Amino acid sequence: MLTKMSLKTVLLSSVVALSAVSQAQAFEPNRSVDCIAPAAPGGGWDFTCRSVGKVLVDQDYIKGNVQTINMGGAGGGVAFAHTVSKRATDDNLIVAASTATTTRLAQGQFPGMHTDQVRWVATLGADYGVIAVGKDSKYTSLTQMMNALKKDPSAVKFAGGSASGGWDHLKVLMTAKEAHVGNLPKIRYLAFSGGSEALVQVVGGHIDAFTGDISEVKGFMESGDLRVLAVLSEKRLPAPFDKIPTALEQGISSVAPNWRGFYVPGNASKASYDWWVNTMNELYATPEWKGVMAKNGLMPFHKSGEELTKFVNNQTLDIKILSKDIGLIK
Repeated sequence: MLTKMSLKTVLLSSVVALSAVSQAQAFEPNRSVDCIAPAAPGGGWDFTCRSVGKVLVDQDYIKGNVQTINMGGAGGGVAFAHTVSKRATDDNLIVAASTATTTRLAQGQFPGMHTDQVRWVATLGADYGVIAVGKDSKYTSLTQMMNALKKDPSAVKFAGGSASGGWDHLKVLMTAKEAHVGNLPKIRYLAFSGGSEALVQVVGGHIDAFTGDISEVKGFMESGDLRVLAVLSEKRLPAPFDKIPTALEQGISSVAPNWRGFYVPGNASKASYDWWVNTMNELYATPEWKGVMAKNGLMPFHKSGEELTKFVNNQTLDIKILSKDIGLIK
């Protein structure tokens, strides 16, 4: 039987718990939401904003619209700096992020910026790296391409949607290193403001090869204008990508998952941050999002809140060490 003191304690605990729940549920976007894609239209960050935004609206998580704002520059640095300096308290802003974001932070490419200036919300899948060529390319396998680089590291010119030294560039260097290519700094890489611009150059025959992610190449694959030499995953991806060989199958131990997710401003309210974390957790489990993942080659990869924050910090450190090992930073 409960004593007066224990009953009072139970009631007080219940009030505190209900208060915490109500506070967590208190926030809801009161207008249309902005989603910043830190690159030109057509790339991976643009895909993240537009596809997630559509599900958020279609599933009534947001009553207004989700407006995608393309803000290219400095491999995501312009968008990161804008969020930190101009919109640090904006509860109605999310920013697309990926392994490319942590790569630039790890290499000190966002001057004066670091991971704890924003709040990391959630990942909604992993977009595996690819190396691809135009349909008329002389290269028909990743092994053949790597052999050409062994003879002459400048033999192949690559294009990607991240800045020089960014994640797209890093994927080529990692793969070449695993293939025992020497003199890695001699490998040629041209940076574009988004994956779509890089793809146009490769499909047009102006640049030899594309380094990017599977979600970026689907349209050009379907049209027959692009030949994907390898996907940088542990095993083959599900259909419609199951015909693409992995680098591992070709004797090159290169695996490069590019997680897709979001951060919000560092001084956004706790209530809004909790709402975004909980909403992204729910969205990830919906059949609608599972369908988007399957259609675009995204593989399961979900972390959120504190777990994602720890992961980002650890990944940033790992990439910093890797970048030093292959000579990208001192």
